[in-house]
Amino acid sequence: MTGAVDRLWYGRGRPLWPLWPAACLYRSITRRRRDQLQQSQDSLPVPVIVVGNITAGGTGKSPLTAWLVHLLQQHGWRPVILTRGYGAKGIHAPVLVTSAASADQVGDEPLMLAAQTGCPVVVDPDRLRGARWALQQELGNILVCDDGLQHYRLPRTLEIAVFDGARGVGNGAPIPVGPLREPVSRLQNVDFVVVNGAPGAAVPGHDSRFTMNLEPVALTNLMTAEQQPLSWLSGRDVSAVAGIGNPERFFATLRSLGARVTGVGMPDHHRFRPADLLPGQGPVIITAKDAVKARQYGHPACWILEVEAQLPDSFGAALLARLNGQNLNGAGPRASRQN
Repeated sequence: MTGAVDRLWYGRGRPLWPLWPAACLYRSITRRRRDQLQQSQDSLPVPVIVVGNITAGGTGKSPLTAWLVHLLQQHGWRPVILTRGYGAKGIHAPVLVTSAASADQVGDEPLMLAAQTGCPVVVDPDRLRGARWALQQELGNILVCDDGLQHYRLPRTLEIAVFDGARGVGNGAPIPVGPLREPVSRLQNVDFVVVNGAPGAAVPGHDSRFTMNLEPVALTNLMTAEQQPLSWLSGRDVSAVAGIGNPERFFATLRSLGARVTGVGMPDHHRFRPADLLPGQGPVIITAKDAVKARQYGHPACWILEVEAQLPDSFGAALLARLNGQNLNGAGPRASRQN
């Protein structure tokens, strides 16, 4: 998401209002497509948790997906992550992500999630096909789909919509006038809303809304894996480079740790070049998502700020209770302990 789009979509006005006919057409097409796909949905023999959003751009879906996987693992489930693999080139889907894969082959987020969670990650633009393949391979007994709210061919047990607390629904208009993939009324059908950061006025209400914070946990050298305490950033001039949905949130996190930040925001899923990581004002700090692409161009002055999602215990308890209440097909943690 570029700074220009931020201003056009997440400001107070609707400067792109002349495109309103295109926005109405977009909304009509997506509604018709959703209705058609929902009518033809197949069933799956295991629970499916879908994480997504009704706005375009990054909101923190992948950190939440990693958190969910850890929660499920702690309660005896064997989760499998399903993902589109945005940016992957030339793959014959479905494909299981391995440590030998590159971001060009499987996408940056799948590679990051596989490293962070240790659970199987299956890449396939057709999430239903990927789900069936994962089950055929007996990879797990619960599926977590990262960024699949609008992938209506995939049946789902639970839906979680994620918002950036500072951005919310922006100017509230559909694409291309605003950031909405679907109308706010779509939230009436989701099970939970998770807000990344303190919810601002533009975040819709929901009966089951929870706040997620992305807490920095480690500072790791890109090339040597050396670690420094987070206090190492305090009072230090750094160059921050981020190719994520909301780079400014990353820069703000670094500033909260006391760093003096010169930030360079790239488009989400940016394909890094050597020049992007040249040392500037002090060491270069990047995100874990960017690290999987930047390692080949890295240098000893490049560091990864790693973050983890933090959510209230009440969210985990509510999700597990809802999941257990809807788990009518016999799949569950007990099955995972028998394998």
